[in-house]
Amino acid sequence: MLHKHVKYDSLITKITNKDLLFIGDYTLDPYQNCEFGCKYCDSSLDETIYIKTNAVQLLEEEIGKIEKGIIIVGSVHDPYQEIEKECRITRNLLEIIKEHDFPCHILTKSNLILRDIDILSKISKCLVTVSITTLDENTCNIFEENVPSSKERLQVVEKLSESGIKSGLAIMPILPFIVEGELEDIVKAASKHKADYILHKHLELKGDQKTVFLKALEKFNPSLINRYEELYKDSYMPNQEYSLKIKNILEKLCVEYNLKDRI
Repeated sequence: MLHKHVKYDSLITKITNKDLLFIGDYTLDPYQNCEFGCKYCDSSLDETIYIKTNAVQLLEEEIGKIEKGIIIVGSVHDPYQEIEKECRITRNLLEIIKEHDFPCHILTKSNLILRDIDILSKISKCLVTVSITTLDENTCNIFEENVPSSKERLQVVEKLSESGIKSGLAIMPILPFIVEGELEDIVKAASKHKADYILHKHLELKGDQKTVFLKALEKFNPSLINRYEELYKDSYMPNQEYSLKIKNILEKLCVEYNLKDRI
């Protein structure tokens, strides 16, 4: 993995359409691209990680010029990938967010976020959503081999909740014909580990991302290739019938295990 330090012209992006999933008003990403290498994510297609060396300066300049609103940290690229241990850009950005009394919503797969509990607990309105795809580690090793284990991610949710930081789990993306049989186990585990809510989103397959994912799928279970081709026929999204079925299942499970299905 190659790392490049680059100066950018801007950091904060205004969300123009209402964000119903993550309820954000602005986004920022401390890094461009991601080291985790998840086979379903286009952030992993480029093996060069661009480190936004002037991110702290940019945020200090920009945050005073915008109206109060929720800043999503890590909207596209994980803000707690391995290089953050060295660069600490995300931590420094959170300090600024805290000082300016802005709410934030952090999206991550990493247990490195626990390092920053001291800051997160002082942000007036802080949300953390930890994403997971499966509880099965063999499946994880195929599709997201460089990410902390599902068990570790569940523990992150629990530790954040115990520290008074509202946190939830995102089953994201839903891997068709792979995860359905364990949806109840995931929701049950989320409840056990004190998650406040469950979010979910379908798997999108387009361009080079689709090629990479299908190659991993062939390694995992080649018999699923034809089923995926049928499910995603003429679209980068699964057909509406399948998506609605998963939505209904998760809504019922959230009621059963006393979890919200939205923030």
